[in-house]
Amino acid sequence: MFQFAAANGGGGSILGLVGPFVLMFVVFYFLLIRPQQKKTKTRNSMLKALKKGDKVVTIGGLHGTITEISDDIVVLRVNDVTKLTFDRGSISHAVTIVEGKE
Repeated sequence: MFQFAAANGGGGSILGLVGPFVLMFVVFYFLLIRPQQKKTKTRNSMLKALKKGDKVVTIGGLHGTITEISDDIVVLRVNDVTKLTFDRGSISHAVTIVEGKE
């Protein structure tokens, strides 16, 4: 009888074993996975909304104005003469110009 009681008391329930893992996954989801998905969605919508004439900054820090754009290629005018071709995914962000400042 003593062995039966020890076996029941030491085993615990499956919920007691799985519960902390489920809680850990939920915390990871809300702290890491969900914000990253939201950031990716925002970036993809920004890349889709780019158009000719937008001022942008590349991932490497190069500032330029879009002169040509296709599904996967962007041509930036850096100064009056220089035009550089980049992948659309290499655009970091679009620059918004405040009126009166440039």
